[in-house]
Amino acid sequence: MIDILKSILFGIVEGITEWLPVSSTGHMIILESLLDVKESYGQEFWDFFLVAIQLGAIIAVIICFFNKLWPFGKNKEVEVKKNTWLIWLKVIIACLPAAIIGLFFDDWLNEHLYNSITVTITLILYGILFIVIEIFNKKRNFKINDMKEMSLQIALIIGLIQLLALIPGTSRSGVTILGAMLIGCNRTMAAEFSFFLSIPVMLGASLLKGVKFFMNNTINTNQIVFLVVGLLVAFIVSLLVIKLLMKYIKKHDFKIFGYYRIILGVILLVLFLCGYINV
Repeated sequence: MIDILKSILFGIVEGITEWLPVSSTGHMIILESLLDVKESYGQEFWDFFLVAIQLGAIIAVIICFFNKLWPFGKNKEVEVKKNTWLIWLKVIIACLPAAIIGLFFDDWLNEHLYNSITVTITLILYGILFIVIEIFNKKRNFKINDMKEMSLQIALIIGLIQLLALIPGTSRSGVTILGAMLIGCNRTMAAEFSFFLSIPVMLGASLLKGVKFFMNNTINTNQIVFLVVGLLVAFIVSLLVIKLLMKYIKKHDFKIFGYYRIILGVILLVLFLCGYINV
């Protein structure tokens, strides 16, 4: 029962932080250091769990944006289908940098950067950047207000910006949204494109981690229950968070998340220096 409650907590945190610009991976690393799941289930299962639980969040994105992402259907006009395929082309182009770098440096990143101190530093650093960028964006008129206006070159640039999210604590959604805004995309369109990017990126990461895990390990009943519970909770919470976030960004900016990151980073730094959380 205790482990199920832990899995529910991980699912809630994943469902909330995956879509807010506060870093889901960072929060999961910190939460694990407090609950010490690795001691019960092992490092390899934990690495697999971190990305596998994201499947619940991905399913939520697919459901929320199904009409925009599904290119088939008798009632859809030819032009609409064409634009949908173009969206997927832009998504694939934007995902290539992270896919290539992630494939070759995944193990190195896990070994050297997936720790509490990295998360603490990036939470504070990007929290400051988020506030500065949003102050700058407040005075701008965005030139790209529709997905059809986004060129393939812009998609590639956003994909290169997404590479920053390979560092834990950065926030994939945060850097892609703010990066897209910096190069001229409006807030709503930038958020949607960031959500679309998450589908192949997170599915690919889950597949990669899954292959690595099952090549060297078997999964037991307790691990299956822990994983499935977390995944289902992440799915339900993600559905709610995505809808609320899309409403929020129509009238507000991301400065509040920048302040949150800084405050959380400072608290974690104090806890780290006092020895309450491990590296």
